[in-house]
Amino acid sequence: MGSFLSKAKSLKHSTSSAPEKMSSSPAFTYHHAAQTTFVPPLIAHENAFLGDVAVSEDPTAPISAGFYRLEKGTPLVYEYTYHEMKIIVDGEFDISDETGQKVHATKGDVFYCKCRGERRVVGYS
Repeated sequence: MGSFLSKAKSLKHSTSSAPEKMSSSPAFTYHHAAQTTFVPPLIAHENAFLGDVAVSEDPTAPISAGFYRLEKGTPLVYEYTYHEMKIIVDGEFDISDETGQKVHATKGDVFYCKCRGERRVVGYS
């Protein structure tokens, strides 16, 4: 990460007008305005939408990033086969699990779950 930051700083102050060539396999991918331009598909009921924007192709370091939207209606009961993180970018969610733990999450909150093999209920508030 340090080399990326250093490179970004050096490009910012560069006086060269020649564009820098990108490698055929860039170190990162950028999705401009993804929150407003990406439309996740309907996955359940009449109100649950989920779609990945980026997915790792490295089997030793699996990770994905995407958007989940739940509109008023049927709560989504989901059994996770992986660890999960949600960043609430708008609205409010009620999240609960089989143990009885409940959270009312609002805009700006982060939810992280080491929940492989567990069920979570996500409902719209």
